[in-house]
Amino acid sequence: MTTLPSPPDILSPQFAADPYPAYRILRAHYPLFHDKGTDSYLLSRYEDVARAFRDPVFTTDNYAWQLEPAHGGRTLPQMSGREHAVRRALVARAFRGRELREKFLPVIERNAAELIDTFRDAEEADLVARFATRFPVNVIVDMLGLDRADHDRFHGWYASVVGFLANLAQDPEVAAAGRRAGAELRAHLLPLIRARRAAPGDDLLSTLCTAEIEGTRMSEGDITSFVSLLLAAGGETTDKAIAALLRNLLAHPDQFAAVRADRSLIPAAFAETLRHTPPVQMIMRQPSADVVLSGGTVPAGATVTCLIGSAHRDERRFSRPDDFDIFRTELSPATAFSAAADHVAFSLGRHFCVGALLAAAEVEAGVNQLLDAFPAMAFADGPAPADVGVFTRGPQRLRVRLRPSGGAR
Repeated sequence: MTTLPSPPDILSPQFAADPYPAYRILRAHYPLFHDKGTDSYLLSRYEDVARAFRDPVFTTDNYAWQLEPAHGGRTLPQMSGREHAVRRALVARAFRGRELREKFLPVIERNAAELIDTFRDAEEADLVARFATRFPVNVIVDMLGLDRADHDRFHGWYASVVGFLANLAQDPEVAAAGRRAGAELRAHLLPLIRARRAAPGDDLLSTLCTAEIEGTRMSEGDITSFVSLLLAAGGETTDKAIAALLRNLLAHPDQFAAVRADRSLIPAAFAETLRHTPPVQMIMRQPSADVVLSGGTVPAGATVTCLIGSAHRDERRFSRPDDFDIFRTELSPATAFSAAADHVAFSLGRHFCVGALLAAAEVEAGVNQLLDAFPAMAFADGPAPADVGVFTRGPQRLRVRLRPSGGAR
């Protein structure tokens, strides 16, 4: 007889160190499991996670306690129906098409170059501290048309708000810091919002202040909550994705060489990074009615934790799921940053991440400029650094040896 393995504890140090063996146990033996530590039902198989993102029976009603204390009000992911459609339409234009290419791509390119210039002549650098964690926040601040001298302040608010959202263990100090940062951010933004309403400019904050659809405009609370969400969600995904993408490529020299030789492979490398080591490992939903899934029934009103990191390693969906392979055929870079994606890193359906194309533009620009600036990179501290985190996950450090483009030093 075979012994059934015990269900894993997703709040344990072992899980935090490496969740993928636990995900494998959940998929095989506990595809629907009530976790007492988080008081939620864990979904670990791709088909169940994808359904939870697509099927309207799975609501975002539970975001009221998860998001509002830090963001200070209702956010786009919480909304549904016409309210969601209108609010999404008010903000979506800035994150796609001509608006993104012509207005904000130069902002992205400039910020990447400025950060790289701070360590362009260094022998070694931590690409997390010097680049990845700063880059998306600086871009968002500049897109909004805010004071560039406030980059550090916004980075501090960003870190505290993300800490609040990732606080699965409900540490009171982390929670208090997140609420405090959210309040400080809102207090900083309100006078700026009023000034842009009176005299709009050619920036994202002005767009948010003046956009109107079917007679609906965003309130001050709508705008501050969206900016807070943009900092947290937009910053965290791009921050950890850039670090993980570079780490994954450095750990696979043949694939790294292929990307250096053909930069059109960067989107494929990003898509595979989102699958193999997704920055956001889990997202919550709440069904409005009882739902039958693999392994049983989820009762109405329960919290469901959709384990993205597990879904992306599901043997039923991906061949060789534990291998990092930018050439795998199950992922199409052409759709990887749209609601037709073959992965669930940006969610799916009506709540597909509105900033997915912005993240793709940032990653492509940032990685291209890093490769241009440093024709040779290698891990400075031996083996590839492991990912850190539970709710969100990525390399905490990525120290690399660099050879500036001027030649060896």
